[in-house]
Amino acid sequence: MTLDTSLYRATPSIELSSYDPRDTSLFEDGKKAGKRAHKDLNARLELLQEQLYAQGRHRLLIVLQATDTGGKDGTIRRVFEGVNPQGVDVASFKKPTPEELAHDYLWRVHKHVPGNGRITIFNRSHYEDVLVVRVHDLVPEERWSKRYGHIRDFEQMLVDEGITILKFFLHISKQEQKERLEARLENPDKHWKFSLGDLDERKRWDDYQQAFEAMINETSTPDAPWYVVPADRKWYRDLVVSSTIVRTLESLGVDWPEPESDYAGVEVI
Repeated sequence: MTLDTSLYRATPSIELSSYDPRDTSLFEDGKKAGKRAHKDLNARLELLQEQLYAQGRHRLLIVLQATDTGGKDGTIRRVFEGVNPQGVDVASFKKPTPEELAHDYLWRVHKHVPGNGRITIFNRSHYEDVLVVRVHDLVPEERWSKRYGHIRDFEQMLVDEGITILKFFLHISKQEQKERLEARLENPDKHWKFSLGDLDERKRWDDYQQAFEAMINETSTPDAPWYVVPADRKWYRDLVVSSTIVRTLESLGVDWPEPESDYAGVEVI
């Protein structure tokens, strides 16, 4: 069973405050049933991804954005558990290297877009250049504000060249972020995921929410839509993301390719 996630597809002029990060309205049977449903979805995604890879015709780009502790890594682990790693790539965009800074901000992104038969997941993305750059005032507003148009044009070019794009904003509450940061502090095995810089970024919560809202409103298009995913409850987040991806792959008509020859009567000796 796949959920109809169109409820979370961004409409013009959204306000993030109107989206409940704890919403589970598309699946009311609870966490245990939700995890069972996700297991079935995962099996379906495994098959569809294998067919996408074998067919070699379509390309899927998935963009994940969220505030700190928003669940990007967990989403990748759970949604893509068991898929064929030969056909799935993850690109993580951290602080630009000196070489990357010597080029335009889209240079490091373009070389990671998927080829035929592949799924690529952006863990953070080109959108950092209208998020961190904006919140920390790293470049003048006159400069970063033009990037919304650049990004729309860039993504439309990718679509025109045959790439299907899905963008997920994993929407968590400020209280949920607090609890996740505290959980990292309390568990020594999670200390590697914690940084004092996370607390500095948390102080800018409202600024980031404004930047995320502008990002979605400026760059959600019919061909490259944003989905605002309620992400306080991880099991529900996974259901929403998996359902959207499965429905998208099904709509592309991925299937096993036709054999090159009629192999009737062929014997392996």
